[in-house]
Amino acid sequence: MAFWWTVFVLGFAYAICRFLVMLIPPNVPSIEVDASDVVDDGNQAPENSYIYIPPRVKTQQQDKKVQCYEPANMKYLGFFPALTRDEVKERVASARKAQNEWAKSSFKQRRLLLRIILKYIIEHQKLICEISSRDTGKTIVDASIGEVMAICEKITWLLSEGEKWLKPESRSCGRATLHKKARVEFHPLGVIGAIVPWNYPFHNIFNPVLAAVFAGNGIVVKISEHASWSGCFYIRIIQAALAAVGAPESLVDVITGFSETGEALVSSVDKMIFIGSTGVGRMIMKTAAETLIPVTLELGGKDAFIVCEDVDLDHVVNVALRASITSSGHNCNGAERFYVHKNIYSSFVDKISERVKAITVGPPLAGKYDMGAICTQEQSEKLQSLVNDALDRGAKIVARGTFGHLPEGAVDQYFPPTVIVDVNHTMKLMQEEAFGPILPIMKFSTDDEVVKLANDSKFGLGCGVFSGSQQRARTIALQIRCGSVAINDFATNYFCQSLPFGGVKESGFGRFSGVEGLRACCIVKAVVEDRWWPYIQTKYPKPLTYPVADNAFEFQMSVVEATYGLNIWDRLRALINVMKMLSQENTSGKHNSVIGDGDKKAD
Repeated sequence: MAFWWTVFVLGFAYAICRFLVMLIPPNVPSIEVDASDVVDDGNQAPENSYIYIPPRVKTQQQDKKVQCYEPANMKYLGFFPALTRDEVKERVASARKAQNEWAKSSFKQRRLLLRIILKYIIEHQKLICEISSRDTGKTIVDASIGEVMAICEKITWLLSEGEKWLKPESRSCGRATLHKKARVEFHPLGVIGAIVPWNYPFHNIFNPVLAAVFAGNGIVVKISEHASWSGCFYIRIIQAALAAVGAPESLVDVITGFSETGEALVSSVDKMIFIGSTGVGRMIMKTAAETLIPVTLELGGKDAFIVCEDVDLDHVVNVALRASITSSGHNCNGAERFYVHKNIYSSFVDKISERVKAITVGPPLAGKYDMGAICTQEQSEKLQSLVNDALDRGAKIVARGTFGHLPEGAVDQYFPPTVIVDVNHTMKLMQEEAFGPILPIMKFSTDDEVVKLANDSKFGLGCGVFSGSQQRARTIALQIRCGSVAINDFATNYFCQSLPFGGVKESGFGRFSGVEGLRACCIVKAVVEDRWWPYIQTKYPKPLTYPVADNAFEFQMSVVEATYGLNIWDRLRALINVMKMLSQENTSGKHNSVIGDGDKKAD
């Protein structure tokens, strides 16, 4: 009893000490990042305040400039150079030089880098979210949830578990190599390239950068031509943090441009991460094949949102709205197909329609609006095209959001949340990625039917299944071919940063986030060495040494059976055969040695 009482007291004292240590503020340096040219103080220069009219044709590399504007009001923000192939190679070469130094850094130094970044993010949340809002049209609430919070979670996970998953990992040796020790080592790849879209400008830079740098790599990110203004500010945060830990700032870089810039990046790096459309993903693979570099592709999605009849309807409606309308279509894995059981179909449609009608759409920084602008006019036009096709095929609009005061010249940048019923899989709306705040709702009768409907898609990114029975929801989710599933929720997988993220089918392959994503930034090296060096080493038996004996194959078959036979008696019999053949070989060897000596004496 006294022993256990002592253990309890020591354990309690240890817990108290750990708690007291947690109360001591960590000594994390602060960094200064120049934001004078991105803060909207109302005193913009005339050339940065006029209404921008984007070209109606796709911008080409030869234009040499990436033009930036605010989607919510079309105000001009400035421009950045469209980098040439040679300029991209120079940036990658600089990152490679810096990576040679950074690869030798300790995990302690890498954790300090992450803490400095985390501290800056927490202290400057409003600035980060407002810049994202101005560049993409989303609300600052959506920017906080989808960007700031997700990146803070990733940093926290890396601080807690990153080193653990990058340390050498022991592996079993098996029967043939019992005298060996085996392990897997994770070494930096070199310079990683990333091409990211506009939907989450802050997150899409920091997500690949954090994993790549923590694994000892350099990284160059080609940011979207539709979100270059914000991206070129966000990189300052990372480079200021690198300088604070004594690392070369060129270790991480962003580049601006169009397709030629991206193609040059793919041709110059040691691995590519691409987030974007399926069509461009295929082109990335084709270019990457020329240098045989690994590729991670996170492409389109058409995620299913399945609602069984035994759910809490109010809860499900709340989740459905956040899953489909967040960031006015800026979601990379939003719900795009709603399948509702026929018994509650009408109730679900009524409830969600009532909520959608109350949603207001307008300039996110000009008032209290639930939803902002669509980032590009082309995207808004695509959404309307999908809706028109569905209407032509018999679908009906039952609810739309309400417009607030829209700036003159920017009306086409806004698309209200729209509820559509009487949809089916012949409509483009149910097959093509919409990437917008449209809620097409289709009824189903049985679980088997909804599984078939959910799998009737060329995409396979994620899904959400809702049921009052978790077992029923699991059973349905198990049958859906996709990369991630949320039970009685939607897309919360991404906030669990220990999990990998990615899809199947035309949603891509490879994973980022989690252990799998972190290790994907590494050369995975298998290492074997002697367990009891130098006393026991690998030595081939006489029948297998060159020149091999006449019975070499018979000997090898007996070795295989003795090692792997399913029956203990068969293994013992094979072992006896091995010993016999070794004995005969040794006797033959001695006999040949005697004859050889006799021949020498005769000579």
